[in-house]
Amino acid sequence: MKRIACLVALAVVTLGGSASAQDRAIEAKVEALLKRMTLDEKVGQLHQLTGRQMTGPGSEKFNDKLDDIRHGKVGSMLNVKGVAETREIQALALQSRLKIPLLFSLDVIHGYRTVFPVPLGEAASWDLEAMRLSAHIAAKEAAASGIHWTFAPMVDVGRDPRWGRVMEGAGEDPYLGAQIATARVRGFQGEKLGGLDSVMATAKHFAGYGAAIAGRDYNAVDMSLQQLHETYLPPFKAAADAGVATFMNSFNTLNGVPATGNRYLQRDLLKGQWRYKGFVVSDWASIKEMVEHGHAADLADAAAKAIDAGSDMDMEGYAYTGNLAQLVRSGRVKPALVDDAVRRILYKKFELGLFDDPYRYSDAAREQAVLNDPAHVQAARDVARKSLVLLQNANHALPLNKDVKSLAVIGPLAESRRDLEGGWIVASDESRVVSVVDGIRAKLSPATKLVVAKGCDAACTDTSGFKEAVAAANGADAVLLVVGETWDMSGEAKSRTELGLPGEQARLFDALAATGKPVVVAIMAGRPLVFNNVADRAAAILYTWFAGSQGGNAIADVLFGDYNPSGKLPMTFPRSVGQIPISYQQYSTGRPVLDEKNIVYRSAYIDAPNTPRYAFGHGLSYTTFGYSDLVLSKPAMGPRDKLEVSFTLSNTGPRAGEEVVQLYLRDKVASIVRPVQELKGFRKVKLAAGERRTVRFTIDRDALAFVNGRLERVAEPGDFVLMIGSASDAIHLRQEFRLLE
Repeated sequence: MKRIACLVALAVVTLGGSASAQDRAIEAKVEALLKRMTLDEKVGQLHQLTGRQMTGPGSEKFNDKLDDIRHGKVGSMLNVKGVAETREIQALALQSRLKIPLLFSLDVIHGYRTVFPVPLGEAASWDLEAMRLSAHIAAKEAAASGIHWTFAPMVDVGRDPRWGRVMEGAGEDPYLGAQIATARVRGFQGEKLGGLDSVMATAKHFAGYGAAIAGRDYNAVDMSLQQLHETYLPPFKAAADAGVATFMNSFNTLNGVPATGNRYLQRDLLKGQWRYKGFVVSDWASIKEMVEHGHAADLADAAAKAIDAGSDMDMEGYAYTGNLAQLVRSGRVKPALVDDAVRRILYKKFELGLFDDPYRYSDAAREQAVLNDPAHVQAARDVARKSLVLLQNANHALPLNKDVKSLAVIGPLAESRRDLEGGWIVASDESRVVSVVDGIRAKLSPATKLVVAKGCDAACTDTSGFKEAVAAANGADAVLLVVGETWDMSGEAKSRTELGLPGEQARLFDALAATGKPVVVAIMAGRPLVFNNVADRAAAILYTWFAGSQGGNAIADVLFGDYNPSGKLPMTFPRSVGQIPISYQQYSTGRPVLDEKNIVYRSAYIDAPNTPRYAFGHGLSYTTFGYSDLVLSKPAMGPRDKLEVSFTLSNTGPRAGEEVVQLYLRDKVASIVRPVQELKGFRKVKLAAGERRTVRFTIDRDALAFVNGRLERVAEPGDFVLMIGSASDAIHLRQEFRLLE
């Protein structure tokens, strides 16, 4: 074991460094207001109530809460939207004694009115500016409709596609996830909170939710603290560093303690070591759920444990509003804990400018103009194109010819609009959605005969339509099959034990392939699926995720070559469910698999290949790229040095294209065994046909660091392997270097 030489302290967040004059002014206003508040009014600021969207207009359940708003017993409302509704409800809050405005919040996950690809799809673009723009447009539209706060981005690392919420995240890698978290936070919040084109963002779910046992939503999580800090916390730390306004805790237990009541996570780490200045909101009723977990005896006990642990706002749990004041009066809860939570929430209300103008986000003219901005539609199409991943393309089956004499478009999702929107949208509006058939029809020559055959519905339990589909394929010069999950098969509470194509969709493909015609397959989904029969025989496969309201146009752009695909997988695609959880970031064992022909007494499966179907970072293009001339500025670097890396990237194919160049490192010997590969950098480079460009990376000490057994971030001296390639399993350049004492 080598001696630790370079200690890289776990970074401390100081949002904005020393307090500015504006910060000090807001702090003074918060303190002045806090002194005027009664205990009941303070507790009210910690209570988040559900609006009409969940309870129904005029419902007794909602109307019973209006008096609470008038009396200052509610601090925030979720599921309220639109200028008319937000103005109406804000007016009630201004009838309270201190006239403290409400925060209006909503799950704006991948678009407000303009629907972008689901977040996992966006992550496949590896285009940080595109993801920042997507979040910015969503924020701009939401803010114009009276919303102050979104519960996004989800930054959970996910390595188990059985867990449906991988759809909502950025995939399996902590480095890529951290970069995307930063981009999305800055997209939602802009340069500064308070802008009328921005909303407060939320980093969720804190923490470990993506490692739910067996991929079952809400299930327990059990892992070492070293693994937590190494793999699951970096995207949260990046979000905090980017100034994210709020954190949301998670439903799961972490090593036996519910995250909502986990003092180590929220008070010691987030608000302590990281010096986080925003506030923490519970997930839906997660404070109350600590009773069901068996961690709290009753709702009052749950409230006491949650506020002590650092949960500031109770989302729809009614734990604080019903119990917290009495807990303070009885001496069980310290008044300072309540004051700290209220102070954090009031600060954000002042920062948004709501005390100066409670209605500043609720402007009907701005709402009308922003929600009908045609630039947002074009942006949705562009982001969707960038998200599509060309998994395979045998014999250049794609792109299709626009002048093809006849084209058969087959499959249960070919004409679907709702499924392209995906889950977690604000409201479905199929009139604004372009289906795959719509997009194709707009591309084809007028002379082309287009035949559409469904084959079966999405569940595909009835195969009677297969005959018509096969006939359509037999009569066509080109065949496209559109299959996959429906929008409601991925997302929260959508865990699956099997990840194959639904119903008999795989048999529909087999029937078409039996015609002898090359079959191009487009697959919609919110997660990696298992489709070996398709992968073995399809002429080409385009993974489209749920591509959003402009998905049909984007898919057609790629199918016909008007856009050269550049997406890369942010998650590993397994060959079978038996390989899950799976990640490229695996560890070598004492008996590693050196090749598939020699697996006896090796860490291997005996009934299937041990490689994934498609590796992390994989994705093809209609052109080809060459990697050459790797140069390192020095063979060894000192603890304070930086290593400059350069190489030549060439477009060796017939058309312009973008390549996502990926840099991986391996620490060969360490006090904590390191993964065989770790992503530490990437660039998205656009080259014309025949163009060459020098691509550069800088490796510093932090890129070589890891979390050791004492939870210190360290870089240890020794030998490292540098790998540069087009995917985690397609390394084209490799060289060793050394970190010196």
